[in-house]
Formats: sequence, C-alpha cells, structure tokens
Amino acid sequence: MNPHFPTDAAPIKLYRNPKSGHCHRVELMMAFLGLPYAAVDLDMANGAHKAPDYLKLSPFGKVPAIDDNGTVLWDSNAILVYLAKRYGADTGWLPEDPVRASQVQRWLSIAAGEIAPGPAAARLVHVFGAKLDHEAAVARAHALFKVMEPVLEGSAYLTGDEITIADVAGYSYIAHAPEGGVSLEPYPAIRAWLKRIEGQPNFVAMAPSPIPEAV
Repeated sequence: MNPHFPTDAAPIKLYRNPKSGHCHRVELMMAFLGLPYAAVDLDMANGAHKAPDYLKLSPFGKVPAIDDNGTVLWDSNAILVYLAKRYGADTGWLPEDPVRASQVQRWLSIAAGEIAPGPAAARLVHVFGAKLDHEAAVARAHALFKVMEPVLEGSAYLTGDEITIADVAGYSYIAHAPEGGVSLEPYPAIRAWLKRIEGQPNFVAMAPSPIPEAV
C-alpha cells in the first residue's frame, strides 16, 4: 500500500480498454506505486466511451480516465504526472531537477508524438482493424527505435540510470510492437530496457494479442 494513499479512501477507478497501451501506462504506474485501483472496462465496440456519463469524465470520449475519490483526470500522460506528484513525490518517478525533468517531458512528448503514429498505429491496424497506413506506421516505428537504441545503449533507462514516468509512458506500445508487425529483434538495447521495466516490483503486464508475422 502506498503510504500517501488515505487508508479510508476508495480504490482509484480506472476507466479503460484492457487492450489499450494508453490505459496500460496508467495501470502500470498505479501498480508500481502500490495504489489500490478498480478497473472499469468500457464496451467501446458499442459506444460506451461516447455515452453522456462517460463524456463528463473524458470530454473527448477517449480512454483512459481516472476518478481518484473525486479528482477526475483524462489523458494518459497527464495521469502519469498526477500519480507521480501525488503519490510518488518522495521518489524519482518525476525528478525535480530541471534538466532531468525536461528530459522526462521530452519522452512524454515522444510518447504522444512518434510512438502514437509509429508502433501504436501499426498495432491498431493488426489488433483493432484500424484503417491506417500500416507500412508508414512500421517505418515510423523503426525510425523511432533507431533513435532510442543508442540512447539505451548508454543508460539503463530513457533519462539515465533510474526509472521514471518517461519509461512507463514508452513501455506499453514498444513492448507490444510485434503485435503490429514491428520486430524488436534488431534492437537489443531496447529489449534489455523492456526487461528491466518488467523486472520492477509490482509490474503488471498488458494482455497480449496474437503476434502477426514480423515486418
């Protein structure tokens, strides 16, 4: 149990799709912080994410969203920042040092930028049948990984030798990139980084989907 979480408080509600990497980021962060949470799986195929009650929580009708005993937040990276500041302030998940904080922010931007149209988009095509340019998404994923590989050859984590929310934001879609037909075989440093994250206490995995033939 996280020492900053009130003993009389209800578990944090996590509104999610269990196959969403954005949702898994948040679930993974709550697990790392030892926070009690209750997953609320939305029937997105039947429009539950566009229902009026859910739009009050997440006005763009996207997952994830959380309700932390009345504090309602949406956007996965914003939720990571909140959880780190609210429940991990005495740890290094979101450093106070200006340089390291800016490095974390850079990788959060990459999680919302290059990861989204790269490995996340490639996976959307295979797992969810999204009508996207799969070949372009795979190319973007490899372009990203070619930048990440030398970074992780020189440090254990994305911003140095300590894990931060930058690593949590990047983990889910990169770990599941093969589900989108993106091979991780050419990137030993990235694969070692994934293993280090998976070796953290309280790690929780996202449910796997069938892996297609690698591109």
